[in-house]
Amino acid sequence: MSPTSPAGNRTAAPTMDPPRMTRGRATAVVDLSAVQDNARLFAQRNAAGLMAVVKADGFGHGAVPLARAALAGGAGWLGVTSVDEALQLRTAGLSAPILSWLNAVDADFDTALRHRVDLAVPGVDHLYAVTAAAVRTGRRARIHLHLDTGMARDGAAAAEWPHLLRRIAAAVSRGPVQLVGVMGHLACADDPDDPHNPAGRLAFERGLVAVRRAGLAPGIRHLATTAATLTDPRTHYDLSRIGAGLVGIDPSGGTALLPTMSLFAPVVSVRDVPAGTAVGYRHGHVTLRATRLALLPLGYADGIPRSAGGTGQVLLRGRRCRLVGAVSMDQIVIDVGDEPVVPGEVATVFGPGAKGEPTVADWARWADTIEQEIVARIGQRIIRTYVRDA
Repeated sequence: MSPTSPAGNRTAAPTMDPPRMTRGRATAVVDLSAVQDNARLFAQRNAAGLMAVVKADGFGHGAVPLARAALAGGAGWLGVTSVDEALQLRTAGLSAPILSWLNAVDADFDTALRHRVDLAVPGVDHLYAVTAAAVRTGRRARIHLHLDTGMARDGAAAAEWPHLLRRIAAAVSRGPVQLVGVMGHLACADDPDDPHNPAGRLAFERGLVAVRRAGLAPGIRHLATTAATLTDPRTHYDLSRIGAGLVGIDPSGGTALLPTMSLFAPVVSVRDVPAGTAVGYRHGHVTLRATRLALLPLGYADGIPRSAGGTGQVLLRGRRCRLVGAVSMDQIVIDVGDEPVVPGEVATVFGPGAKGEPTVADWARWADTIEQEIVARIGQRIIRTYVRDA
């Protein structure tokens, strides 16, 4: 599938020059204009509504800056997993509706209700816990029923759905609970032709029919996430939940979204070594020729996949340089050949790719994983800076 061009103010990936390192530490530069443009694309694809999913610290980008940029791009809702993530957004002064959908039954629902956080209910135990919190706080709980549409993961199984609906109807009639929405999730939306997608849509439709038969009227139905929003309008309903797409990732591979993060690291030290030099733990690499090695101060504790040792690359002095030896917790070694690299120069670990640097997709391929994991695992030791119109 050939990627289509992104909507928004820009039609090409932004380019980013290496920043001035903050006290010699690796730095991630987040382009908030690209986030806003990506959000605008999704808002145009689903005119009914857009929820910006900023869980996991905004896929490693920073939840609050990501949320603000997405709201500026047309999102009307914010989505997170835990109550704690929702409270971080409220503490930052964000007033948009927030949905939290993955909590243990003993989560702090009292505080969630006091801060106007909507809560997903995947079963009767959660319903009882949220209802009790509503009674204690005197705040009406706004809930979204979560239906499992074929993942055997979060959400109520189809066999449990009728019993849950009866309990919901009773709670709504008593007053402490307001049914705001019904949600589901598709397992295979990254492949629009996967036969499981029609089954997932049908399961969701059947769940909605049962909701109406129970005398309930949710105002918001939401099933689609990034891939489904881009490939299947039948999944749009009233709201789309967009997380990966905000940060420039289309799991279906059909839309050229704008990359939003570039990662840079300074050279800490350089050494010239002869052929036969063993590098790193377990001597995982032995040089075949005399060469120059450069040390960068980031490792698997910062999100560099250990599985990419020996295959990952960075851009330095305009050329790709390969990681050699094992990825350590705090450091990686790159082979720069005969380049006259000196300490203090800056390597581009990944970026949009416009200047030949590796991309997030490259790193995902080298690590045999998905792009979402690469950006979400960028650790807290990495300095994050934010730019617009980079």
